[in-house]
Formats: sequence, structure tokens, C-alpha cells
Amino acid sequence: MSMAQDKMVSALSEQEIEEIEAEISHLPNRQAAAIDALKIVQGHRGWISDESLGAIANLLQMSTAELDGIATFYSLIFRQPVGEKVVMVCDSVSCFLMDGETVSKSIKEKLGIDFGETTSDGKYTLLPVTCLGDCDHAPAMMIGDEEHHDLKPETVGKLFDDASKRSGDDAS
Repeated sequence: MSMAQDKMVSALSEQEIEEIEAEISHLPNRQAAAIDALKIVQGHRGWISDESLGAIANLLQMSTAELDGIATFYSLIFRQPVGEKVVMVCDSVSCFLMDGETVSKSIKEKLGIDFGETTSDGKYTLLPVTCLGDCDHAPAMMIGDEEHHDLKPETVGKLFDDASKRSGDDAS
């Protein structure tokens, strides 16, 4: 590795590098660990900054452009800072047909933000997703790692109040 590449990789913590190298050891080549490497760094930092992306690309011996193409393709890799919990609202045809638009409106009103925004307290980032794979229980969303389905506009607020109580926060 050149001095410049070595400096770029040093933007990653030793723990991140160790975890990425562990993933690489199970794969046919370094580039095959791209998604795992992005998930590892995001797990530690919450999102993938340009500096992190460059460091990961150098570690994997691929171009930053190639890795950015992978990172921006996947909706679960965040290239901008996000809140403590990401709220993903399904905007598929199934959810739309089951009154998903009204549910989305009630979520936006409850959080006081629009898609792509984060609440002022940094707790929630609201994002649309193409499909959560829960079409038989549409409309659906995820609050962090918890999936919620068969949503109704009048019950959305309670879901956020319950999520806040479980995490020890005040209700939004």
C-alpha cells in the first residue's frame, strides 16, 4: 500500500479494519466484501461519510466511484447523517392502494418532518423505501429494526409514542 492509501485506510478504526478483514477472509476477493464493509462502518458510525467511503475503497482495493455506486444503490446504506432511528415507509403499489399515502401524511405530521429529513432532536430520520416485502399487510413501515404493518392513520402516533417509551425517550 502506498503512503496515501495507508493514510486513507487510517481513517478507519482498528476495530473496523479487523472486522472488515475478517469478512474478506471468507470471500474470493477483497471487493466481494464491499457491502459487508459498508455495513460494518455504518454500524460503528451510523452513516458512511465521504472520508469513510474512500478509506473503505482503499482497503478493498477498489475505486471510490465503484464503492459509491454500490453504497448509493442500497437503501439501507446511509450516505448522509441519520437520526438515532430511521423510519422507512413503504411506498410500493400495495401500500399505496391500502391508503399508504394517508398513513405517510400522518407519519410526517407526527414527526414534523418530510421524507429525507431528520427531527430537530435527532431521534428520527424519515425515508421512503420501494418495498418492505409485507404487501399482504400493507401499508407497512419500519421504525429502526421494528416492522409495523396494517397501519392506519389514526394509530401511527401511538407507535412512535410506544417506541419512545421503550427507548426511554419522551414522546415525539
